[in-house]
Amino acid sequence: MSLPRTPSFDLTGKRALVTGASSGIGLACAAALAQAGAAVTLAARRGDVLADCVAEMRAEGWQAEALTFDQSDTGAIDAAFASPFDIVVNSAGVARHGLAVDAAPDDFDTVFDLNVKGAYFLSAAAARALMAAGKPGAIIHISSQMGHVGGVERSMYCASKHAVEGMVKAMAIEWGKSGVRINTVCPTFIRTALTEATFDNPERLAWILDKIKLPRVGEVEDIMGAVLFLASDASAMVTGTAMMIDGGWTAG
Repeated sequence: MSLPRTPSFDLTGKRALVTGASSGIGLACAAALAQAGAAVTLAARRGDVLADCVAEMRAEGWQAEALTFDQSDTGAIDAAFASPFDIVVNSAGVARHGLAVDAAPDDFDTVFDLNVKGAYFLSAAAARALMAAGKPGAIIHISSQMGHVGGVERSMYCASKHAVEGMVKAMAIEWGKSGVRINTVCPTFIRTALTEATFDNPERLAWILDKIKLPRVGEVEDIMGAVLFLASDASAMVTGTAMMIDGGWTAG
């Protein structure tokens, strides 16, 4: 008898690009891929912060470099893919919370330019470069549980993430025959510097903990394993789907 073997999570020899990588979930994604052996390019607008992140990762013995990058600029996106990346993780995003009846067109444009337009053309550029090189690859978007449900004062953000979920399904159908996989990771509220103000508000924290069925909020480490799985051969048959990291929020 020949027993099956678990597909490899090893990313040695792979090139990875992570956008929104200067902090929070994006930095955690970059660290996860680098720990698994990938050569990771950390991309974000804050070049000085990126330099510090890269220095810390190299001190760990990991392969990392920085790319100052504005994902709302389609020209910058095209330039980033002069050569293909085996793995692309899009963690860049923005939110403008408030009541739908009070929404400002400028805020809407800001959210959709980055969360939808930027995600769309980043995906297209990544896939185009892989196909031109005749290589398979994995594209992963950090979406949100709000791409599957609604939320008070989150109509713009929900709209943008629902759009990403539909976009990913359509792209997966188009690119599957080329071996280019595309999926989303959908976190609940994750503890980062950007969410501390939310967690410091007792009413909002109570609402969050009531919705999450597990007895805590999310941490960036909760995202890392999911991203590594979707980037590796362990998920070779996974495309066009969403991985919920939401503590049971959407189950209820």
